[in-house]
Amino acid sequence: MSGRKVIIIGAGPAGLTAAYTLLRETDYIPVIIEENDFVGGISRTAEHNGNRIDIGGHRFFSKSDEVNRIWNELMPLQGEPAYDDKVLGNEKPLSEGGPDPEKEERVMLCRDRVSRIYYLKKFFDYPISLKASTFKNMGFSRTVKAGFGYLGSCLRKREENSLRDFYINRFGKPLYEMFFESYTEKVWGRNPDKISASWGAQRVKGLSLWGAVKNVLTRPFRSSRAVETSLIEQFLYPKRGPGQLWETMADEIIKLGGEIMFGTKVTGVRQSGGRIESVRVCSGGTESELSADAYFSSMPVKDLVGCMNDVPADVAETAEALPYRDFITVGLLLDRINLKNTTGKKTLGNIVPDCWIYIQEGDVKLGRLQIFNNWSPYMVADPEHKVWVGLEYFCNEGDSLWEMSDSDFISFAADELASIGIIDRDAVEDAVRIKVRKAYPAYFDGYGDFDWIRKFLDGIENLYCIGRNGQHRYNNMDHSMMTAVTAARIFEAGDPDRSPVWNVNTESEYHEEKKQN
Repeated sequence: MSGRKVIIIGAGPAGLTAAYTLLRETDYIPVIIEENDFVGGISRTAEHNGNRIDIGGHRFFSKSDEVNRIWNELMPLQGEPAYDDKVLGNEKPLSEGGPDPEKEERVMLCRDRVSRIYYLKKFFDYPISLKASTFKNMGFSRTVKAGFGYLGSCLRKREENSLRDFYINRFGKPLYEMFFESYTEKVWGRNPDKISASWGAQRVKGLSLWGAVKNVLTRPFRSSRAVETSLIEQFLYPKRGPGQLWETMADEIIKLGGEIMFGTKVTGVRQSGGRIESVRVCSGGTESELSADAYFSSMPVKDLVGCMNDVPADVAETAEALPYRDFITVGLLLDRINLKNTTGKKTLGNIVPDCWIYIQEGDVKLGRLQIFNNWSPYMVADPEHKVWVGLEYFCNEGDSLWEMSDSDFISFAADELASIGIIDRDAVEDAVRIKVRKAYPAYFDGYGDFDWIRKFLDGIENLYCIGRNGQHRYNNMDHSMMTAVTAARIFEAGDPDRSPVWNVNTESEYHEEKKQN
């Protein structure tokens, strides 16, 4: 086996995929440096008293054949019904000869996507649809206002200088103010008029009111992949949550000869002559220096640039100003939930079928609510009699939410959920709080000058920036994976052009209807 080595910073989806690709396609040996004692980054699955938490919610859906191939290699699609579908008689697509989730662990489930908005203590479709129930829940005056606002947005398009312009162009001002403004402020801590329209292009390029209507009208005539990601109706999901897939990939990396250094933090990056010479790492209080032929970084750009030597002053200042949003989730185990299931979809315990509920109520800080029973029955120790939910909050490290003690925050979160009628306070039987730093790279402040940073990093011959934080881009998992695959192949080919790595999730095929061969 060759002694040629690649150092990969971070064992999230991008870092693991880079290592997996290098081992499968080259003779380089990857060494992954991971600060934590787990893999998966924000895509990990946490466990508390037999109940599992998906940090942030991760649907497995991709228009990339490459990504789907990797997922299927690691965790094939179920060949028999999952526990809840078996009990309820729900039909799902099955893979002939595929694993039985009741008997095997390495298995992908096919799950129904149900995500709704909770506003005025009522449910609305996500994205907003033109249904009688929508008009009824909004009331006559709001409906009329929304209709004229949408027509106005069709007749007069705004120049998209901000995320506010982006949403108004697609939904009209009244619907924007009802369903997007306050929620976006919760997520980013900024009004959408202070956020770059790039965020919308990154996450919801194909989303609009007309797009939602067209999705319903064309549903019987299109292939399963010919759909905007935000509108998918079914998705794949690992039996034990997203972290199970990354744990499986990590095991394969070790089997193939790769190495993962847990509990190891990169504290310095030494460069000279347009190349990285080594990285300084700290593990258990002991520092050492590691060197390799190439370096793949999925660590936050702010931190990467901050620990490099000889960085131009303008680049250093811009990187230091790059903003992030931090994340807090609270898992609550409930003996009941007050929301009524009026959808006609069958669920264990007849709970609402939603995976995610977007909380648009302006008098609470809660942003989203996950119901883990609906992601996978295997996420919950007792899915027939208990409801395991995740309350999601967006904050800045060091602010009042972040600094609150675990017990105080859990009490605060449960009180908020009770205040909007979703639970009774005495329904809570168990709880846990998890905090995540730099969960979301943000599109304001220093981001406007990000091209200076990119030009500097691209000028380092043996450095490849990959993944969400490695590129300061709000990528989905599959896009993060594709940056890693693309970077590994460019490196192996000796191609100095980094643009294909940065172009992942900017080309039309990632957003629009997948081209048929």
